[in-house]
Amino acid sequence: MHIISWNVNGLRAIHKKGNFADILKKDADILCFQETKAEAEQLAEEVLNPQGYFSYFAHSKTRKGYSGVAVYSKIKAEKVEEGMGVPEMDQEGRLLVVYCKDFVLLNCYFPNGGGGPERLAFKLDFYDHFLVFIEKLHKQGNKIIICGDVNTAHEAIDLARPKQNENNTGFLPEERAWIDELVNHGYVDIFRHINPLKKDAYTYWDIKTAARERNVGWRIDYFFISSDLLPRVKQATILSEFFGSDHCPILLEVK
Repeated sequence: MHIISWNVNGLRAIHKKGNFADILKKDADILCFQETKAEAEQLAEEVLNPQGYFSYFAHSKTRKGYSGVAVYSKIKAEKVEEGMGVPEMDQEGRLLVVYCKDFVLLNCYFPNGGGGPERLAFKLDFYDHFLVFIEKLHKQGNKIIICGDVNTAHEAIDLARPKQNENNTGFLPEERAWIDELVNHGYVDIFRHINPLKKDAYTYWDIKTAARERNVGWRIDYFFISSDLLPRVKQATILSEFFGSDHCPILLEVK
């Protein structure tokens, strides 16, 4: 099974540019998109219901054209839930929980900590609630796959300029410490597990500074899996050759 995760920076935008059709050609079993910036009724029919896929959406209830996630799956989900059941965390349409036969898939667009102390506090609160939520799911006997834009680079190897960004959101000690906590709870950053020393492997580049051409990037998009899924992993890669957003897609293959 191939699962692709991608922060599309606007689902309608990638459709208009032809990138939506292109990502469908990758023939993934499940496609997880973040930062869709759209409500379902705003989407063209070929985006709302692409042939061969069941589609699921969550959108922001507070601002139009903001946040949002989508999941397209060739196999109908046993159940799909939106959010964590925490009202103050669930208003921005950041999480879809997809119950599959062999695992629970969480497609999440984690908050960006920029925009002042309130948003950083919201991001850290979201992180904490999310960990409680997935631990509850895992303790119920579910294997867990988490994918999405976590909006934090974990280690210095995960961004091109760690020294210059050590006081910037996305690489703050308290943000990175949460990823430490996630890992300590048994969730595996599968790309880094397979590629422990791989440098210059990024998933996000700033458009304004043409950073992608120079590969001055950040690895802030992840697949985390519960360790009980490790034996089933075949590959975890970054699709850095795929364009259309300020992020590139990432791929997980499980048996």
